[in-house]
Amino acid sequence: MGSCGPRARQELLVLLSSVWLWVGSAQPTPLAPTHGPGPQLKFRLAGYPRKHNEGRVEVFYNDEWGTICDDDFTLANAHVLCRHLGFVAATGWAHSAKYGKGVGRIWLDNVNCAGAEKSIGDCKHRGWGNSDCSHEEDAGVICKDERIPGFKDSNIIESEQSHVEEVRLRPVVAGGRRQLPVTEGIVEVRYRDGWAQICDEGWNSQNSRVVCGMMGFPAEKKVNRNFYKLFTERQQLNYRLHSVSCAGTEVHLSMCAFEFYRGNASAACSAGMPAVVSCVPGPLFATGSAHKKKQRQQQQGQPRIRLKGGAKVGEGRVEVLKNSEWGTICDDRWNLLSASVVCRELGFGSAKEALTGARMGQGTGPIHLNEVQCLGTETSLWSCPFKNITQEDCKHAEDAAVRCNIPYMGYETLIRLSGGRSRFEGRVEVAVGAGDGEQPRWGLVCGEGWGTLEAMVACRQLGLGFANHGLQETWYWDASNVTEMVLSGVKCAGHEMALSHCRHHGPRLSCRNTGTRFAAGVICSERDGVHRGPAAAHAVLRRRGELPLQLGPPGQLALWAPPPAPLLLPDPQQRPRRLPPQGRPALLGLARVPPALPQHGHFHPLRHPDAQRHQGGGGTQGQLLPGGH
Repeated sequence: MGSCGPRARQELLVLLSSVWLWVGSAQPTPLAPTHGPGPQLKFRLAGYPRKHNEGRVEVFYNDEWGTICDDDFTLANAHVLCRHLGFVAATGWAHSAKYGKGVGRIWLDNVNCAGAEKSIGDCKHRGWGNSDCSHEEDAGVICKDERIPGFKDSNIIESEQSHVEEVRLRPVVAGGRRQLPVTEGIVEVRYRDGWAQICDEGWNSQNSRVVCGMMGFPAEKKVNRNFYKLFTERQQLNYRLHSVSCAGTEVHLSMCAFEFYRGNASAACSAGMPAVVSCVPGPLFATGSAHKKKQRQQQQGQPRIRLKGGAKVGEGRVEVLKNSEWGTICDDRWNLLSASVVCRELGFGSAKEALTGARMGQGTGPIHLNEVQCLGTETSLWSCPFKNITQEDCKHAEDAAVRCNIPYMGYETLIRLSGGRSRFEGRVEVAVGAGDGEQPRWGLVCGEGWGTLEAMVACRQLGLGFANHGLQETWYWDASNVTEMVLSGVKCAGHEMALSHCRHHGPRLSCRNTGTRFAAGVICSERDGVHRGPAAAHAVLRRRGELPLQLGPPGQLALWAPPPAPLLLPDPQQRPRRLPPQGRPALLGLARVPPALPQHGHFHPLRHPDAQRHQGGGGTQGQLLPGGH
């Protein structure tokens, strides 16, 4: 017996090892580092224009609708999503918000499916709600028009529109049709291939406040309903919404209670008329002379709140003045209600996004407030309940920020870039002499004195985010037939919304070198540039082939000077980027309305607006209250 001991022990070890290997091999291998969601998911197609089997994908998770980012998106992802929607497979997918931008949570990013998964939650991804995307990267799918036999969820693809996507103000007064911004008009919602009206039975000031906030205006005012009644009696109307009831704190009309007319709505709204709204613009958008604007701004006194770090007007890190020192707000419990109070206080509309995690950059100095909890009706952030901060509570990595609705001003139609290798760079051309019914004359900007702050305003006017560089010579971008200089002596403070708002020489030019090679140019950053650090930003932009970037010293981005070579054709393997919408109706106030309540998003520049002016002294941008720059 004793002689068999070692053999028995050896056989026992082999047996135990075999059992261990068998048990280990029986364990399922996780498909992703993130766990699948507990609650049941719902899916729908949204956006415009689209057919019943295509659109922006929206996911209902954690009691909230949200979108999916197009980063690393593949046809295999689309297959899984189309099966969720009741279709047998996908035939394609769309990137860059082809079906319009959603607003709200971006639930999934960097999704990587094999194609056979039963749920999108089983695919690899960054985790639910963990995204570094903006809604300009919302993914869409095109599904094969063949339903899965026996698929029972008939509510996914709706035959009738059940949520509001877009809203506009249609002006009818002669003067209103020519002026921007549009502050008064008939409220209309996008319906199929056109626009439809809202019955005003039961319409009140809270409803008007919500619409004005969406259009970028802080407040509403009474309107002459009798005038519009006479006008609309002669119009053919198409009512789609009725019984609208808002509390006044909603950031979108889609969040209010309302009902759709179904079927033939020709006899609808017999006791009412189309809803009409009149809005009060903030100081930055009020019509009148610059002198009157300055007076209004001075009357408001020293501001106690401002936005910093945003590429565009109406967005940035929220900073407040307390004890004569500017500081930030911690993002604990930061939401759309508080963000909207900030936006309206600054003269903008309601908030599009309440941003957390220092998405507009980390501030410096003290963190003054924490756990701000506004009801949405306050006229100032200082009227909201909040907690004072201690150094242990929050860090600047938790600075709160906002992105506000602002009025459509049409400034982007008066500027363009030519000759660049991507839409983010080129020689600056501006339109002058565009009067009533006249065609604008395009011309160049003198490069003398042109620098970073001027480029910053140009990029903002173009809707392209921050400026990476302002160029005084652009001979390597000589690809346009525009040769006349029409603007010189441009000097910007950096906060202006358009080059025409900067100081310049006026109609009498003063430019020593009027040749096209001395025309001003810019290189702008991506609109959705996110602060991931210089190396990561460099990798993203180089991968997309949109900026000629080269890494400089640690912590900096250096730029290659554009070479004097023919224009570079885009790489045919490169994913195309959808151009910003052109030809937007210049006489309409427009707002995209999401089917979901927005919560968090992000935006962060590659270069902060607190960068030095040109290569010398300091300068700031993003201060949006009067007297703050």
